[in-house]
Parts: sequence; structure tokens; C-alpha cells
Amino acid sequence: MPVQMQRRHLLKGLAAAGLLTQLAPLPAWAKATQKALYIDGLSFLPDDLADLSASKLDAYLCDISAIEAIEQADGTTNYKRTYKACVKSISEALERVNANPDKLLLGRSAKDIELAHESGRTAVFFQIQGADCVEQSINQDLNQVDEFYERGLRVLQLTHHYGNLFSGGALDNDGKQGLNLPLTQAGHQLIDKLNSKRMLLDVSHSSPQSALDSARASRAPIVQSHGAVRAIVNHARCSPDEVIKAIADTGGLFGVFMMTFWLTTEHTPTTDHYLAQLKHVANVGGIDAVAIANDYPLRGHENLLALGNDNAEGVKQYIEWWYSLRARGVLGFDHEPQHVVIPELNHIERMERIDSALSRAGFRRCDRVKIMGGNWQRVLAEVLG
Repeated sequence: MPVQMQRRHLLKGLAAAGLLTQLAPLPAWAKATQKALYIDGLSFLPDDLADLSASKLDAYLCDISAIEAIEQADGTTNYKRTYKACVKSISEALERVNANPDKLLLGRSAKDIELAHESGRTAVFFQIQGADCVEQSINQDLNQVDEFYERGLRVLQLTHHYGNLFSGGALDNDGKQGLNLPLTQAGHQLIDKLNSKRMLLDVSHSSPQSALDSARASRAPIVQSHGAVRAIVNHARCSPDEVIKAIADTGGLFGVFMMTFWLTTEHTPTTDHYLAQLKHVANVGGIDAVAIANDYPLRGHENLLALGNDNAEGVKQYIEWWYSLRARGVLGFDHEPQHVVIPELNHIERMERIDSALSRAGFRRCDRVKIMGGNWQRVLAEVLG
């Protein structure tokens, strides 16, 4: 068996046994302070950079992608992260990071998390939500991946909602229960490229089959940076247990996000519903697979904040889109969405509030340290170096 494959099988075994984090040495600063890292699975560069320090985040995956609206054959709209749009957006993001060295640090390797913490800054690891941005280079050894890497990209998501040349999408549909398309040959090619570049593969928004295929194909840990659990909410955008387990078996992690119509079907969303999602991921994949994600701006869903977190009013902005997917028969859209946010977590102090809630719920400190950022630190160190 090749050394690389031996290592991968060892990694999977350690992850399944819950031993992976135990083998990762703590950096000197962590031993000295014992302060838990706060790392978020997905947010954006804030308009007001004061939000960085207010959030208490040491690092986060930062979606810097831009989109073009593409009308689908069935009349729905897909928002593609095209090469042209994303080259422009990553250049603008890099310029902004470089212009604010006292507040921001571009995350190129996991060492930048420690550096950011020590210097009172926030490390941002550039992410793009959809590999459409590199599809033009499939026949050129995916050299657009190299270009984005040089511009600072470290995390690439296969697709967003709908399938593309690389992956099936979570919301693809054949009019009944979804196509659940597999990873394509180009998808296998892309994963090999990302592995060789030491870039992190993100299977958020992929079809379950494409996520499973990705877990088998990757030689490094993979992640679902932001998502939810299908065993709790039976919806196409939520992941089945087999996907959560497959991701965990790579040594990767699953970040639970803040979009509450995918966290609970109960009328009023609470922090307990969020904790239930985290507990389920831990039960399926082990504590080393559990992570926090946002998928909103750092301070929270801004429209809901403007509405005083009035979910009944705020959910109206999603109704037209929701009903368009219902008309196509996509799994889960037959239920009426009732809310968008957990009011107490739709806040700039989200991470501290989650940490406190985990403590009140009886989570051990060592497990809270993993959930709040330690698992992200480990995966980023393993993949990026």
C-alpha cells in the first residue's frame, strides 16, 4: 500500500476512535493561556472592521466569491461563481486585507491562526462557494486553481445548490426526490488538484452522493463548512448521517450553520435546537467532527437585525425562492418556513454565547475547545500545513 494511502487509513482510524485531536500538539500560546480558539466555518469580510474584534473570532473561513445570475432551463435562477466575477472579488478582498494589517491577516497556513491570535488580529482563510470559477481550465490541468491559490484562495467548495461540471448539487431535482448526482470525472480531477496544492475541499451544497464520492476520493480531510442534519430536518439542504460519518472518517469536520429553517421545524427556534444539531453530529461523527458555522455576516443576518429579529416578518424574503423549489418537488420544500434566525445567536457575540450554552448544557471544557475552534485548527493544519 502506498505511504499516502497508509497515512489516510491511519487518519480515518484515528478520527473514528476520537484520537486525532489528542495527537495534535497544542501551540505554546494555547498551553500558556488555555483560551479556546474561536474559529467560524463561514462568514464574510465585514463592512465595519470593528466587527472583527467584537466577534472575538481568531479566524474564519471567509467567502470572498462573487456571482453572476444564470437563468436555468426550468426557469429558476442559479447564481454561479464565475471565473471573471471571482478573480475580481478575490483581488478586491486581498487589497482590503493588505490595507488593514492591524486588523486582518490573510490565512495561508494554520500557523496564521496563532499569529493572528498573538497579534490581536483575525485570520481570514479565503473560500469560494462553487468551483464554477475554475471550470474553464478543466482541459488545462485546472491551472485556474493555481491562479486562485496564488491570489490567496485556500478553500474551494465544489458547487452551490445545483450541480455543475464537478459535482451534483443538493437542490438538483427530477421532480420527485432529487437526482443525487455523483462526483464527475472532472470532480475527481479537481480533488486530486486540491490535494496536490494542499487546499481544503468543501462539500457544502453538494448532493449526498457527490459528498460520499469526495470523501472516498480525497487523500486529505474534507469538510462541510456549513450545513445541517437531515435526521432532524428532512430537507435536501441537510446532510444524511452517512455523509456526516464519511466526512468525519477523512479526519474532517461538519460545521452547523445559523439558518434556522434547516435547524428545526418547531415554531420558535432556540439555542437548544442549535445544540441538538451539534450533539447529533458528535453522536454520528465523533466530537472531533463538530464545528461552528455562521453563513451570515459577522454581526448576524442584517435584515433580521433591522427587523428586531422578527422571524415572522423576516422569513417573507425567502418565500418566493422557497415556493419555486417546492414547485419542482425538491425534498423538504413542502414544509412552510417559519423563521430564519435564533434571536439570541443573531448577534456579534454569537461565539461566546454558543460557548456559554455548551457549558451550561454540560459539555466538558476539552470538548468545547474542539467545537469552538480546535477542530478547525486541526483540519487546517493537516490540510494547509
